[in-house]
Amino acid sequence: MTDFDVLVIGSGPGGQKAAIAAAKLEKRVAVVERRNMIGGVCINTGTIPSKTLREAVLYLTGLNQREMYGQSYRVKDDVTVADLGIRTQHVIGREVDVIRSQLSRNHVAVLTGSARFVDPYTVDVIDEQGRDVKVSASKIIVATGTRPARPESVEFDEETIIDSDGILNLPTVPDSLVVVGAGVIGIEYASMFAALGTKVTVVERRERMLDFCDLEIVEALKYHLRDLAVTFRFGETVAAVEKRPRGAITLLESGKKIPAETVMYSAGRHGMTDELGLEAAGLAADDRGRISVDSFYRTAVPHIYAVGDVIGFPSLAATSMEQGRIAAHHACGEPLRGLSSQQPIGIYSIPEVSFIGQTEDELTRSHVPFEVGISRYRELARGQIIGDTYGMLKLLISPEDRSLLGVHVFGTGATELLHIGQAVMGCGGTVDYLVDAVFNYPTLAESYKVAALDAVNKLRRVAKFEL
Repeated sequence: MTDFDVLVIGSGPGGQKAAIAAAKLEKRVAVVERRNMIGGVCINTGTIPSKTLREAVLYLTGLNQREMYGQSYRVKDDVTVADLGIRTQHVIGREVDVIRSQLSRNHVAVLTGSARFVDPYTVDVIDEQGRDVKVSASKIIVATGTRPARPESVEFDEETIIDSDGILNLPTVPDSLVVVGAGVIGIEYASMFAALGTKVTVVERRERMLDFCDLEIVEALKYHLRDLAVTFRFGETVAAVEKRPRGAITLLESGKKIPAETVMYSAGRHGMTDELGLEAAGLAADDRGRISVDSFYRTAVPHIYAVGDVIGFPSLAATSMEQGRIAAHHACGEPLRGLSSQQPIGIYSIPEVSFIGQTEDELTRSHVPFEVGISRYRELARGQIIGDTYGMLKLLISPEDRSLLGVHVFGTGATELLHIGQAVMGCGGTVDYLVDAVFNYPTLAESYKVAALDAVNKLRRVAKFEL
């Protein structure tokens, strides 16, 4: 007899949803989590704090209202870290309360400490004082998440040279900032600090940023970041970062030197599996700390599952939640359908980017014909009302069956707006549904009808030429 039917290691999005799903299936469930980390990295240092910070930046700087009230418009002239932190800590506190309440209502036991495998069915839960208790379970779900990768060549000091976790603890808004890595996290923070007036330089060893996104959307984002005085250094590799009394100098292999008050390293993340004792369970992680799983999120040991960032791509809170739910159902003998092949991607830069489906480049490489329908916010009444004249929505349509192959949005509310396209794609709808649908006016959602009409008119023109 084991102590629990299901033991979940980690309470982030994947672990939390796995635990609650198993509890709903009337299993005895426990979650292991470190003190002060309920909700995992997502709630405490990652997704929620960074998105809250973004909202606070947008509001306090008045950035979105400058189109209407002039470039000098500000809600607060001197935005401090304290201004930003008050809202962030409030939201974190409320979210932790919600998660604790959900676990409690569903009778999920919370074991405080760090877990380490003793054998495939038993873990040692060790608290901060070094006290330990052994817990056994029939099924175990690993949802330990990731931490920022820290190259040995960089001397992090938590003040001048920091990672993406440390950026939330800066004592002041820096005058200048070097962001190493133009991935999602790097670009999100680069845009936030640029909006605050920080002189930002982004260094990326690849030739372009966000290479999984639509090129036209990325170019639009890059243009707006440059408008916020962000400097890009693509095709550049950091050779060293040297701390100086007034900040740090970032040395590039090309010989360039970039002085800045703060340097943020955002070059990937590493699975938090080092201290799990995976070998005792018969498991191993790769060189980036990730665990391999099958389509049901089972590891090489059939009763042990892994979900969320610790299994690698796409490493999104939204997909981690669904992975946790699917893994829990499979572990409890009530398997669900697998994760949909179409997953939305949301990038909370300023402005937002969101997409689902394929990009123009991917379709072209696959020799899949498509037509493009575009709607620009400046042509929508709602776009003028909110002062967003740069946003756009792009639909990629199949000329053969008129289905939606991809939806790409740039601008205000992109991450919300995308789900209309996701629903149409998920239900097998066509561009004709969007053409015939009546949208509230004035809304940004109306952009779907405008883009759909644009695509249909192009298809009609092709058909005329073929007569």
